[in-house]
Amino acid sequence: MQNDHELVGCEGATGMRVSIGCRIRYEFSQPTPLIAMLNVHYSHFRNLELVDYLVSLPSVPLKSYRDGFGNWCTRLLAPAGEFCISTDGIFRDDGLPDPVTQGAQQHQVEDLPSNTLVFLQGSRYCDTDLMSDEAWRLFKDTAPGWPRVQAICDFVHNHVDFDYMQAKSTRTASQTLIERHGVCRDFAHLAITLCRCMNIPARYCTGYLSDIGEPLPHPVGDFAAWIEVFLSGEWHVFDPRNNKPKFARILIARGRDAVDVPLTQTFGLSSLKEFKVWTDELH
Repeated sequence: MQNDHELVGCEGATGMRVSIGCRIRYEFSQPTPLIAMLNVHYSHFRNLELVDYLVSLPSVPLKSYRDGFGNWCTRLLAPAGEFCISTDGIFRDDGLPDPVTQGAQQHQVEDLPSNTLVFLQGSRYCDTDLMSDEAWRLFKDTAPGWPRVQAICDFVHNHVDFDYMQAKSTRTASQTLIERHGVCRDFAHLAITLCRCMNIPARYCTGYLSDIGEPLPHPVGDFAAWIEVFLSGEWHVFDPRNNKPKFARILIARGRDAVDVPLTQTFGLSSLKEFKVWTDELH
């Protein structure tokens, strides 16, 4: 990652207003249960100038709950035919890039808080049992703490080619290591797995990631995946896909890996007709 002073700030460092939202349109052959995880994470609720309520068309009853990781989920029964869910909000961001804490230290496993231990274990897409030997071969000589995590992200960023056409919902971290291509979730899963193999708690994050501060043209909007690692008593953001600090990174959900945080999950056959995501700076 670069140092903060190497990046051009947005609106100085006085903050910015960002229009965020999504629209997802389906076609269902019969009434179908659906769970959506599309709202900004509760830890950032105070930053919402306009709350990103979930809206359905046609309107149906919505029931909300928190999952085991504290993420806000909405369940509903989608009717047969065309059905659309959307959110639209305004987020007040601090206008600063992701923080960099070069001196953050790695904990001994016996000193870790108990609630971080689940993020040391293998999970559906993070197959630590297959990756441990390779992780130690690659990173045993790196300095523990922030430098080791950065070395892992550098490796993943350089080893894997980003390619939307190579997206595959079943790809694990070990398969990404071998196949050397994927999308942001694959970058995240590989980095998480390597961190866990090196006894560093790491968790999967999904949310909005703007192209604010990036040169035009910008790619079509999408949700993004990144990681958080536990160093020096707190969680720190790393992004193996982009591998540099970014502006307006807005969290929706966290979990062990992508299986814990599906943006939408349908319990029946469906056809996706439209998928649109936006993160636009408001002047």
